[in-house]
Amino acid sequence: MCGIIAYTGSKPAREILIDGLRRLEYRGYDSSGIALTHRKRIKTFKAAGKLSVLEDQLPATIDGVCGIGHTRWATHGAPTDINAHPHSDSKNRIAVVHNGIIENAPALKQKLEALGINCQSDTDTEVLAHLLASHGGKLIDAMSEVLLGVQGTYGLAAIDKDDPGTIVVERNGSPVIIGIGKNEMLAASDM
Repeated sequence: MCGIIAYTGSKPAREILIDGLRRLEYRGYDSSGIALTHRKRIKTFKAAGKLSVLEDQLPATIDGVCGIGHTRWATHGAPTDINAHPHSDSKNRIAVVHNGIIENAPALKQKLEALGINCQSDTDTEVLAHLLASHGGKLIDAMSEVLLGVQGTYGLAAIDKDDPGTIVVERNGSPVIIGIGKNEMLAASDM
């Protein structure tokens, strides 16, 4: 079980994501991380250990009004910085957080390796980031196409540096709640 949070709007996302992760920490406390889109870049921060470890490492000046966060209960790979979510593709275009299990991750990883794409972590989630990035085009279209070949359960949220205010959220078996506010939207794996 893991906790995911996503926010897009006009407020600074950092504190909203951290507050959301604090509320979701009961869903996983082995590692945590956030990714923010800002000026056509994705800034990712992640750390093994409780959320307080991540908070201590976050620069005071990070900004961005769109982002995703994750608190992890390690199921694939040890609780290390590299296995912590969010996961990105090799060009840091796409970042993904995921709750669930991608059952066919080993087969998908083999397909990526045949294309010359190597995963850095031991997680099943990193495979999704690489598949989404290799699809090209709009993230929402890539998500629809990629998930046709994914077996398992998932609640996930993804961001794309080329579409900085957009978060794509999908679920199959794992919970995802959508919140609609005034000029803002949120998603989380629990109320």
